[in-house]
Amino acid sequence: MDRLSLFKKTNSSKEVNASREISNNRLFLSPPHMSGNEQKYITEVFKSNYIAPLGEFVNRFEESIKNYTGTRYTLATSSGTAAIHLALRVLGIGKNDIVLASTFTFIGSIVPILYQNATPVFIDSDESWNLSPKLFKKAIQELPKKPKALIVTHLYGQMAKIDEIVQICKENGIYLIEDAAESLGATYKDKHSGTFGDLGIYSFNGNKIITTSGGGMLVSDNEEWIKRAKFYATQAREPFLHYEHKEYGYNYRMSNILAAVGVAQMEVLDDRIKKAREIFEFYKNELSNIKEIKFMPEIENSKGNRWLTTLTFEKTDPLKVINKLEKINVESRPLWKSMHLQPLFKDTLHFSNGVSEKLFQTGICLPSPTDVSLEELKKVTRTIKQIC
Repeated sequence: MDRLSLFKKTNSSKEVNASREISNNRLFLSPPHMSGNEQKYITEVFKSNYIAPLGEFVNRFEESIKNYTGTRYTLATSSGTAAIHLALRVLGIGKNDIVLASTFTFIGSIVPILYQNATPVFIDSDESWNLSPKLFKKAIQELPKKPKALIVTHLYGQMAKIDEIVQICKENGIYLIEDAAESLGATYKDKHSGTFGDLGIYSFNGNKIITTSGGGMLVSDNEEWIKRAKFYATQAREPFLHYEHKEYGYNYRMSNILAAVGVAQMEVLDDRIKKAREIFEFYKNELSNIKEIKFMPEIENSKGNRWLTTLTFEKTDPLKVINKLEKINVESRPLWKSMHLQPLFKDTLHFSNGVSEKLFQTGICLPSPTDVSLEELKKVTRTIKQIC
């Protein structure tokens, strides 16, 4: 196929994305991209009147994730953060327990540790940009008590060194929760992210590779954990005709309306990943002559979903690039600011090697909408070339 044809738009396309039409043609970082079937399924929901949590489409959405990833059990939740919270709860994480976590991540990966009154300890990245197994081992050896769990993030849709991480967890009796919020569809040795650990989570926030507006999914091969999580996610209601409660729970289930959007989005997930990877390749090819630019790597035997194209500059100030792009109505953003640098966690123990700090100082996320045009991408690369 002609590479340029991958970015052509036609008026006859079934797919719908009005985001730029209502925002003066602004090029967003990662806006929702509808398939065309979302409205059809939402109409079915309204006809059934099952618009509240639970209903046919919640079941269908959970089943679609199960079939796609190969996991055995799934639970649709109100957000990815809620899914992580449920994972910690069912694993019995509580006060004074130590939970290790990737420092180079979004705060939604971390705050559920605080919900459980547990203690986060942050682990820095290595050359993969994801959690360093070497520092993970160091933390286990030097901490005064054994960590109970690890939350590892597959950053920007790229797989962490999951084989090594799984092995370290097994050797030390540490639960593994995979934060695959950004990496649905990414694989390592043909096995899906989120399915290596004890529990995994996905996010369907409005900016993800597919979206339900807001929502998440908890997955596991352990049926009892998912059953327990479902119990907590529905206010911990006991099986009586009246409302009976022996424990506290949460209102963490996904609505049938949002699940209908998810069912439609799952139908085009492979297409979205294919396009996101093509966008990455376009950026990489166009900017290959600028020696100071380095793109986020893909570890051996893995295939990321390239949710966002991310890169670093050796000499150019990334804020200069961000500001210049903003002047032409193009959204870009710095890479994540490490959790151990956040004021909230200023006194939190961390095992750092400076990698994530440098990535934050030198890196940006480029706009990666899966309905982007070739000319829009060229506008971005022309601007970067002018600056560098």
